[in-house]
Amino acid sequence: MTTSRTRVTLLDVARGALTMTPDIPHVAKHLPSLLLRRSGRAMSIGSVFEGLAERHPQRPFVVADEGRLTYAEANERVNRLAWVLKDAGVRHGDVVGLMSHNSIDMLLVMLATVKLGAVSGLLNYNQQGDVLAHSLGVLDARVIVAEPSLLEAVTTCLAGEGSANTAPSSDTGRHADVVGLDELVAHATNAPTAAAQNPPECAQVRGSDKAYYIFTSGTTGMPKASIMSHHRWLQSYSGLGGLGVRLREGDTLYCCLPLYHNNAVTVALGAVLNGGACFAIARKFSVSNFWDDVIRNRATAFCYIGELCRYLLAQPEKPTDRAHDVRLIVGNGMRPDIWDEFQRRFGIERIVEFYGASELNLVFVNAFSVERTAGFCPLPYAIVEYDDEGKPQRNADGRLTKVKRGGIGLLISGINDRVPIDGYTDPSETEKKIVRDAFKDGDEWFNSGDLVRDQGFSHIAFVDRLGDTFRWKGENVATTQVEAGLDGFSQVGQSVVFGAEVPGTDGKAGMG
Repeated sequence: MTTSRTRVTLLDVARGALTMTPDIPHVAKHLPSLLLRRSGRAMSIGSVFEGLAERHPQRPFVVADEGRLTYAEANERVNRLAWVLKDAGVRHGDVVGLMSHNSIDMLLVMLATVKLGAVSGLLNYNQQGDVLAHSLGVLDARVIVAEPSLLEAVTTCLAGEGSANTAPSSDTGRHADVVGLDELVAHATNAPTAAAQNPPECAQVRGSDKAYYIFTSGTTGMPKASIMSHHRWLQSYSGLGGLGVRLREGDTLYCCLPLYHNNAVTVALGAVLNGGACFAIARKFSVSNFWDDVIRNRATAFCYIGELCRYLLAQPEKPTDRAHDVRLIVGNGMRPDIWDEFQRRFGIERIVEFYGASELNLVFVNAFSVERTAGFCPLPYAIVEYDDEGKPQRNADGRLTKVKRGGIGLLISGINDRVPIDGYTDPSETEKKIVRDAFKDGDEWFNSGDLVRDQGFSHIAFVDRLGDTFRWKGENVATTQVEAGLDGFSQVGQSVVFGAEVPGTDGKAGMG
């Protein structure tokens, strides 16, 4: 079995730096932005996209089963959708809920929403019943856009409030309009008020404004919505996209992960826009057709989670394993025990593994192509000792103690003006994760809840997740939510659920 690296050496970094030589101009362009960008500037996802459409109008931007669009064509359609949403009353700071499988139209609605300075609330299309009703209440949306096949799931969560085309808000009592994705697109195509020019609101959006709500499983029950600001998305755009992935003109990144997933909407889309490349999106992941789809889309890169890679390795070997043009992949969860085999079997030149979380204010990225590491981060962080409850452990002086190089500890990230914390929509949930006076009076840190190994040279390896949650097939599962489901059966007095490792898989299976 291949083991993770305990330490990263200067030679590892030097070798990796040599592989970056052709991309030095690209790295030099984006490194200052990563280190110096301030959240108060008028800079946004929408302005980045508009700039690409203006500079490279004929470049291919997105391709899917339903067709393909250039940057200029996509920007015009995004603008038309934005004007329609504006006519529907969507204003700066409002939330547009979006529930759909991957499609070009879904992607364009997301971009239209953030161009207005509104928030795109990305709903997991697997949610239903009480969980979906909870998520809808958290969003407090002005408008909810749903794929036709998912409209019923939304309307059945209305709990008897309002009419069949409205969804309740638990906070304001306001009811959101519910519209089918196809209906919205048709209206944007035909409505006389749906203009092709950029909406003026886009130029006013600042980095501190919210861009997305991304749902993550809570450790105490129902899912929580983490906030993705434009600033933090742009930090990933510069750090992961500019320093790590480094796509070029003519590249196509293939993404079969759902667009409500942070790996898709932030990592993959950010890398595509950073390189002015093309985004090939699949409706969903298919292990048997994966390489055929990659080849058909002429992809040179793809986005992964660890379980996806295990599924691909478990397939019988076939000619398409190396009949593709993929030279790099980006994602998280590539475990050390499959890293070398995956790279060798499929002929992958670079594995851009990263570590991050929807609510975290930094990301580690394997920019130097060092095997079996989650990479490095130039932003402030610390790896500290922790107690039996998984919390940072205070020493006799009331401060935290950093682990030694090669040691395992709890990852905390620094909070300051340069790297603010977005947190969750519920401020009290954010407050629970903030650690103050860790090393000196007045400092602030965010508790990631994850154990990592300090590999040296600002590199880490992910070890495990703490708290009442476990990962299974790329998703976080809250043990308390499973317990609540089991306790609902009359035959069960009380249940206790925990994650148990299953050999040959990523994550853990639930046991009770």
